[in-house]
Amino acid sequence: MAGKCPEYISNLNDYLDGGVSPELCAEIQAHLGECRNCRIMVDTLKQTVKLCRDGVEEQLPQALEEKLTGLLRKHWEKKFGRK
Repeated sequence: MAGKCPEYISNLNDYLDGGVSPELCAEIQAHLGECRNCRIMVDTLKQTVKLCRDGVEEQLPQALEEKLTGLLRKHWEKKFGRK
């Protein structure tokens, strides 16, 4: 089932927001029960969302924000491909 990780990862945000079909939700939950790496990713994403919601918003310097966004985008595209 590890071969389906990229497919499930591409739906994680919708999954966490409750925006996937009941069938896909059940499929992802079954996958999370078997795939440690995806389970860690989901747990980390949940924690990140919680920290962002609970935290105090601060504005990054524009140059730092652009550099960080570019690095994250480059890393994402390298790992999961362009979407």
